[in-house]
Amino acid sequence: MIRSRSSLSPGSRLRRLGPLGLPALWGAVAVTWRLTCPAAQQPGVALRVATGVVFLGVGTGLVLGIRHGLARELRRMRVIAHATQQALLRPPAPRIDGLTVAAGQLSASRGAVVGGDLYEAVATPYGVRVIIGDVRGHGLAALGAVVAVLGSFREAAHDEPELGGVLRRLDRALGRHLREAAVDECSDRPGRAAEHPAAEEFVTVLLLEIRSDDEVLALNCGHPGPYRIGRRAEAVSTGDPLPPLGPFPLPADLSPYPCARLSPGDLLVLHTDGAQDARDGAGRFFDLEAVLAEAGRDPSPPPAALVRRVHGALLRHTKGRPADDVALLVLRNDRPRVPAQPADPGCAVPGLHPPLTCERRVS
Repeated sequence: MIRSRSSLSPGSRLRRLGPLGLPALWGAVAVTWRLTCPAAQQPGVALRVATGVVFLGVGTGLVLGIRHGLARELRRMRVIAHATQQALLRPPAPRIDGLTVAAGQLSASRGAVVGGDLYEAVATPYGVRVIIGDVRGHGLAALGAVVAVLGSFREAAHDEPELGGVLRRLDRALGRHLREAAVDECSDRPGRAAEHPAAEEFVTVLLLEIRSDDEVLALNCGHPGPYRIGRRAEAVSTGDPLPPLGPFPLPADLSPYPCARLSPGDLLVLHTDGAQDARDGAGRFFDLEAVLAEAGRDPSPPPAALVRRVHGALLRHTKGRPADDVALLVLRNDRPRVPAQPADPGCAVPGLHPPLTCERRVS
């Protein structure tokens, strides 16, 4: 619940005005002395200097008091913003159904902690489901779209047996948000017709489902595809792209595309287009694939270290001033595999020498 200033308690008001109390008292005494004391009415350089010093001190105290109050308010707002980010774009669990997960975000706005990028990974009865997306909008409207899409995903990922059903739920949630935003804008501007809510705002989304057999299925709505790091770093095709959520209706057929198999030790790197579109001072694009290929020379690097490495390379490339928000989500397959066991009767193939062995997976 957000309280207005008028609802603050008297004690809170006094604490806010506390830093101004001493300078105000000092100023009141100085003004009273100047107006009522006979000695203060006498002309003289010394008296004028003393009066100037007094009023300079009062002014300095008032400025410092106001500055102290503003700094305290700024610290309070940063704490609130950090808590908002933790609730909205919360860090994923470090381990999800045998996958090691890490995520991170770079903001193009100095001091910003929440932007238009979104990501999440959850374990469901149908496999690990992952989303990464980018809202094409601005201001609080973009943040509202992030809330609508993420909130819908966290619920639909557990409820919908098919990945296409999850995507339709996201599309409906975003549509409701955009319609409500258009109605609110129209009510704030009477006499002006609201534009179509999808005219200026849409969301690119990549949905993945990592099944227990390590197969990766994808539905891509206009979002950059992921990279897989195994023996080498390579871009992963996600099939024919669907339109971004918002401007156009989804097609009737939403069959997921079997895009890859994530072998034990392989990493899957999801990103927003801020990583590929980042430029240096000469206008050269950031070579994300080359950075991932260099990182992949280490055997199965930890996801958190890979996120830090890419962020560091991005900041060096852009001289610490990225033009767009950048979100990264990295998953590594750490599901254990039991070594091959001696053949048992259920796996024997008649006439085959040596006997066939069975390899068992532990999920």
